[in-house]
Amino acid sequence: MRQQFMWTRLELGGQSWLLMATERGVCRVVFPHEGLEDWRGWIERVAPGIEPQEDAAGLRRTGVTERLQAYFAGEKVSFSEVPLDLIGTPFQQEVWTALGRVPYGETRTYRDIAVAVGRPQAVRAVGAANGANPVPVLLPCHRIVGADRKLTGFRGGLAMKRKLLELERIEGVEDGGHARFRF
Repeated sequence: MRQQFMWTRLELGGQSWLLMATERGVCRVVFPHEGLEDWRGWIERVAPGIEPQEDAAGLRRTGVTERLQAYFAGEKVSFSEVPLDLIGTPFQQEVWTALGRVPYGETRTYRDIAVAVGRPQAVRAVGAANGANPVPVLLPCHRIVGADRKLTGFRGGLAMKRKLLELERIEGVEDGGHARFRF
């Protein structure tokens, strides 16, 4: 049972992001187009009865703040030392672990991730788990592209996915994706 739930806002790349953590580690990185109220139901499910507290210092102690600031300043950053409290199914956990292994400045396809988790036929399930990634940027779901090297979907919007790829100087990825992600 989680005993503490903290959050803070952080300016990154000229936009306000929301970071959330429990006493176990960072549990959610929220894109700029979403706010704390959008996640109230989820917070109540994962930390029932715990009132979220704004705590910038608590999030800073995880190391996530300085690493994200460096990342958005264009530095090659590893998030492997940031403690995480990932809440998801065993399959999602496997996919998220595989995402964490994709090196900075490189991409992989959904099929590559399916193969990496030992389920080569589960490409669509990998896509769904990728979309449910609770800590984008930290576990780089933006580095996952279609087999044709096109952008597909991204909860943060395809413009944000393109921006993150450009930060890492990743080239050769074409525009694409479903209209609902074109923001």
